[in-house]
Amino acid sequence: MITKKSKFFAAAAVAGLFLFAPAVSFAQNAGIQAGATAIEQATTDLQAYFEPVTRLIYIIAAIVGLWGGFKIYSKWQAGDQDVQKTAVGWVGSLLFLLAVAAVLQAVFFT
Repeated sequence: MITKKSKFFAAAAVAGLFLFAPAVSFAQNAGIQAGATAIEQATTDLQAYFEPVTRLIYIIAAIVGLWGGFKIYSKWQAGDQDVQKTAVGWVGSLLFLLAVAAVLQAVFFT
C-alpha cells in the first residue's frame, strides 16, 4: 500500500536525483580532463620510444640476414639437399621482421 509519506519520499528522491546528478557529472569533468591529458602524455612518451625500437628491429633483421646467409651458404657448399627450404625459411623470417617494423610505423604514426 502506497501512503502519502512514501509518495513524498519517492518524489523527494527523484527531485534530489535531478538536482544533484548534474553537479556530480560536472565534478567528474575534471577527472575526465586529467585522464585525457594522461593518455595524451602516454601517447607522446610511447612515440618517443618508436625510433629506437625501429632501429633495434632493423639491427636484428640485419643480424638475422647475415646469419641466414651464412647458414644457407654453408649448406649449399656442403651439398645439402634442403638448401631451398632453408633459404625460404630465413628469407621469410627476415621479411617478417621488416614487416613488423612497417606495421609499428603504420600504427604509431598514422
